[in-house]
Amino acid sequence: MEWLQNLDAAILIFVQEHLRVEAFHWFWKGITFLGNAGWFWIMLGLVLLIPKKTRKVGITALASILLCSLFTNVMIKNLVARPRPYVTYSEIYPLIKKPAEFSFPSGHTCVSFASAFIYYRMLPKKYGVPAIVLASLIAFSRLYVGVHYPGDVLGGILVAFVGSSLVYWFMHGRKKAENGQSGTDEKAAS
Repeated sequence: MEWLQNLDAAILIFVQEHLRVEAFHWFWKGITFLGNAGWFWIMLGLVLLIPKKTRKVGITALASILLCSLFTNVMIKNLVARPRPYVTYSEIYPLIKKPAEFSFPSGHTCVSFASAFIYYRMLPKKYGVPAIVLASLIAFSRLYVGVHYPGDVLGGILVAFVGSSLVYWFMHGRKKAENGQSGTDEKAAS
């Protein structure tokens, strides 16, 4: 697994040396801020609880955030215990305050995709696609600001995919299967 660690570090160093542009630091710091403690995604889920038409989407997204956060921040991070990149490699320097918890998987990425996958599944594409784009920007921002390896980000996406799929199936897909229904979802909002 040493080769994988070296590849992760090499990609992160490449991002730092070739993709960081000082004039855009404010943008990427702002994007990463949207993922802090999942506040943006939690607020969006709460807003979706207000109209009856989108209430199921909001409930499903918030449940996905909760489950994926527990998997990521309580279980996996502590089991894997991967140090942050700046702890292991002195040539990597973060652009934001150094997070104290472990690195794998990325919690920002996981929460962002936990929500975005639900929105993509349950809302019209004109809302679902921008959610995926924003989640992707937040994921990349974690590399840009130097606090996660690419493997951490991919791990966060994987946990979010599995967790959001489980939540969606438990809350919606299981009922369709029990009723013998098939086909695509009815979209919550137009």
